[in-house]
Amino acid sequence: MAASAMLKTASVGEAPQRAAPDAIRLDTLPDIARKLRRTMESMGANHFAACFVTPRGERRRIIPCLDAHYPGIAEETKLLAMLLGDRFARRMTASSVPMWWSHTSVIVPPNAFAERMEAPAGSASGVALPVSAEHGPEGVILFTGPAIDLSSDGLCETHAACVGLFAVIAKLKPLSGAAASSISKRELECLMLTASGLTSEEIAERLGLSVHTANQYLTNTTRKLNAVNRTQAVAKAMRLGLFD
Repeated sequence: MAASAMLKTASVGEAPQRAAPDAIRLDTLPDIARKLRRTMESMGANHFAACFVTPRGERRRIIPCLDAHYPGIAEETKLLAMLLGDRFARRMTASSVPMWWSHTSVIVPPNAFAERMEAPAGSASGVALPVSAEHGPEGVILFTGPAIDLSSDGLCETHAACVGLFAVIAKLKPLSGAAASSISKRELECLMLTASGLTSEEIAERLGLSVHTANQYLTNTTRKLNAVNRTQAVAKAMRLGLFD
């Protein structure tokens, strides 16, 4: 008892021991996917997709990066990105004003800072939020579903949150298409012919080049796409939508 009392008395004047602070955890792609899924559910959507807009050439493309089926990419996302096309991609990089579409109802209030667009085939309703990382890539975050309902304030808050999330995505999963923007037309032609099964000799003959030059073009393209060989370069180019 005495020993116990002494222990208690000795501890009276001591400062309470503080718990160790939690380690600061950086966002990861699964974190981003969960946050976007919660945002999706809060607005009544049933699908989301975060996409980059390619910087290369005259034609702009939507490149899916992350969607509601993470870690995979749903066919729904791939199809929507293809249907939206060049004109939409250019609009996403030309203005920060959100766009929306619906066949059946008004899903964004008329006084909201947003523009209505023609609905792409196969999509009942949707919202497109232009996003960009500071001094970095540009993109769009899409939400689709038949029951979307957003207030003006809700749209603004969602848009602001998505800009922040896209900045993290751009750091965690940078668009390799940025390197692809430096691929020349001739280099891309050589890679496309490789994808068609032609050898370096056949490519050189088809394009009127020396075999050395054809090989150099293919080496350059493989390097710019950060691929280990021509086969992987072809696969990356196809994923980036570089082949028409």
